[in-house]
Amino acid sequence: MIKEVTGLVLAGGRGSRMGGVDKGLERFRGDPLAVRAMMRLMPQVGEVFLNANRNLGVYEGFGCEVLLDSIEGYQGPLAGILAGLAALETRFMQVVPCDVPNFPLDLTARLHAAAVAADAPIAMPFTVEPDGRRQPHPVFVLVRADMHDALSEYLRAGHRKIDPWTQQMGAVEVEFAETDAFFNANTIAELRDLEGR
Repeated sequence: MIKEVTGLVLAGGRGSRMGGVDKGLERFRGDPLAVRAMMRLMPQVGEVFLNANRNLGVYEGFGCEVLLDSIEGYQGPLAGILAGLAALETRFMQVVPCDVPNFPLDLTARLHAAAVAADAPIAMPFTVEPDGRRQPHPVFVLVRADMHDALSEYLRAGHRKIDPWTQQMGAVEVEFAETDAFFNANTIAELRDLEGR
């Protein structure tokens, strides 16, 4: 556990590729995806926030502080990250999406070590896929607290894509060997397939 890191589980999306369901409440091996993400993240960080934009009473029942996007209209993961940074009282925030139920249990330790060593404002994982392709995973960013204003300006300018922002901010990237750990379930079929592995 790294106490100077707060966790943020992103569960605030539209779930459009799942037919509009609230993805964080879909079950994986008996637990809502958001709870699964919380349980994997909690041992890694000091405390955990949840970002959600509907079914707020259900999410509040999970026992973490729930943060709504500060920008209306489901503007993507960066809007959730901005809400987390606005509430942050620690030096760093570790972000994870709710739809990747098997993300690494050493994610925060490795990203934090890399960010501190490089004095970088952002650290994020990448994997090398079986076909040799280098695959970054920018939604798993570890973000320093002082990135709030830069992200706010980026969003105010109308940008929504996370990859260009992490590149602009000088993110350090950390290789993780386990490619399957970052598999995200975009459809109910993919979720059931992942459950059965």
